[in-house]
Amino acid sequence: MKLNQFVIIGLGRFGSSVGKELMQLGHEVLGIDSNEERVDDMSNILTHAVVADATEEDVLRSLGVRNFDCGVVAIGDDIQNSILTAILLKDLGVKQVVAKALSELHGRVLEKIGVDRVIYPERDMGIRVAHQLVSPNLLDYIELSKDYTIAELTVPKCLSGVSLQELNPRARFGCSIVAINKPQGVIIAPTATDVLSERDVMVIIGTNDQIEDFEETVIR
Repeated sequence: MKLNQFVIIGLGRFGSSVGKELMQLGHEVLGIDSNEERVDDMSNILTHAVVADATEEDVLRSLGVRNFDCGVVAIGDDIQNSILTAILLKDLGVKQVVAKALSELHGRVLEKIGVDRVIYPERDMGIRVAHQLVSPNLLDYIELSKDYTIAELTVPKCLSGVSLQELNPRARFGCSIVAINKPQGVIIAPTATDVLSERDVMVIIGTNDQIEDFEETVIR
């Protein structure tokens, strides 16, 4: 895996969580926050952590942020500073800019100014939790786009011993099982001869309707 350099602006719960995980994955992370206490908390975790005002272009330039592969704007509660920081990162030539949005309107503004990816952590987590609450077999749910979703479903007892050829989800429902997580390891791109066992985890891709149809017809 190619190691990248990330700059994270805003070291609150979201920004610090992203930074810690990127470090765990072996990447280099520069954390920036105007709050000295937050920076102190992350100074021994991230590659570098500095106290700075990210809305000042000269400050970002002096920190060399334009040389980073990705900038993450994780500013928690100040929409104006979030937008201004994202504009500066784009103007300075950061290769990819990702920003946390506090609302749909905030997100639309970020998209208008050219942010490469807008993240809605609270909204997206709410959607995932809601789906898990109404579907006992659903372990995780990720919306890829307005049309396609990836879902993780636990294999119930009624499907134990059934091969993918017998199940035939693509022909019957239009969705595809792209991986099976078994106790002995993950099968990527399983074949028709692969057999499901109770408590395996199926990773399924399809539209919301296709996955819902699959779950209601086969699992419930």
